[in-house]
Amino acid sequence: MDSLIIEATEDSPKIQFDTISNRFVISGESRPENAGKFYTPVINWIIKFEEELQKRKQEGKGDSSIIFVFKLDYFNSTSAKYIMDILLIFKKFVDQGYKINMEWHYDKRDDDMLDAGNEFSDTVGLKFDFIEY
Repeated sequence: MDSLIIEATEDSPKIQFDTISNRFVISGESRPENAGKFYTPVINWIIKFEEELQKRKQEGKGDSSIIFVFKLDYFNSTSAKYIMDILLIFKKFVDQGYKINMEWHYDKRDDDMLDAGNEFSDTVGLKFDFIEY
């Protein structure tokens, strides 16, 4: 399965989902005019990646642990809904036995972003590693 790379724009984040390293990163600002149009293909890709994980598991191909990095400077409320959808998919992966390391990066001066990460973590039931920069 090919990696998913979407370059950042003024309004949308950079998406780097690398299927070789299993390191998935969403970074930048997320306030696209049409969040559904932006995030639906991302979510569909993640759902399809689940098939890849199952295939790897059946073939006994190595460690399928994933590092998922959120390094958002800002996201609007519409983006938050899609971020929650993504997290719920990864919670499903965890419940199926896949190892997922969630990293929530935040500017040490941005208490709101730290609070948002804690809220997502608590709501979805996924442990986050909080990394300040």
